[in-house]
Amino acid sequence: MAKKNEQTQDISLITEENLRDKIFTVRGVQVMLDSDLARIYGYSTKRFNEQVKNNVEKFDQSFRFQLTNTEYLNLRSKISTSNWGGARYLPFVFTEQGIYMLMTVLRGPLATQQSIILIKLFKQMKDILLAPVHTSSVSAYQLLSAQVQTNTMQIEQIQQTMLVKSDLISFTNSFNALPPKSELTVCAGQIIEAQIAYEQIYAQAHKSIFVIDNYVSLKTLAMLRHVGKNVSIIIFSDRLRHSLTDAEIATFKKEYPQLKISFRLTQNLIHDRYIVLDYRCETQRLYHCGGSSKDAGGRLTTIAPMVVDEFFWAAV
Repeated sequence: MAKKNEQTQDISLITEENLRDKIFTVRGVQVMLDSDLARIYGYSTKRFNEQVKNNVEKFDQSFRFQLTNTEYLNLRSKISTSNWGGARYLPFVFTEQGIYMLMTVLRGPLATQQSIILIKLFKQMKDILLAPVHTSSVSAYQLLSAQVQTNTMQIEQIQQTMLVKSDLISFTNSFNALPPKSELTVCAGQIIEAQIAYEQIYAQAHKSIFVIDNYVSLKTLAMLRHVGKNVSIIIFSDRLRHSLTDAEIATFKKEYPQLKISFRLTQNLIHDRYIVLDYRCETQRLYHCGGSSKDAGGRLTTIAPMVVDEFFWAAV
């Protein structure tokens, strides 16, 4: 969490009118400049980018990218040069998904308040800008109303899973009640034994389980042994042969013949670790795993449920 004295800039008042001038289209997507976002959150641009850099694993190219020199010059020609503040580097820009991710990086009441306002305005403005010209005013109003309701529900879900300062005391005290040398993880905000956490997640699956993890082992397979026989399991891993041999896989399948397990490559497209339950079904769920399943409990890590919209499922 950033300290108050690290926020050196005045905080920009966010309105639809001034936000509209801060949204640009680069590489076919709508983005905002790091300098504009820094002012919204009350940071200097340098300090804002340091906060993001400390959590850079959360921001891939679809969330945040640096402008090329050509993009920089083209964008600069369209806006007032004073907006750049004499920057000596090529600016970074953030997509809508990157702005969502900022909520997990910039913590505290002020950051939460600014994030909620920013995301709601950004989303509803994007829908208006993308609406066909021939859309009637009544239809546009209905679309906007439905989208605002959806956004509100999503933000409420995000807030319910966020760890805030008031949670820290009870969170740290809960360690005292646990036996020494327990293999622990943090799952959905609760400290729990790692194996139990994974087994509880897998038990929610009705049709399928995707384990996306480049570092798996027999421990990964063992935590799947209680999955129902009607649930198909696919393990996506580009480094499977580095940790599991054909003999180990064959032995496991022989011991648990009721499990339908197959293996696929991610083609080096996925960096983080995920669990996807019931992909493209009404009951589908997504979890982001801070560590590999083969190391579950070795060091404290977090498994967090994610709230995502259809763009994510379309990209998977």
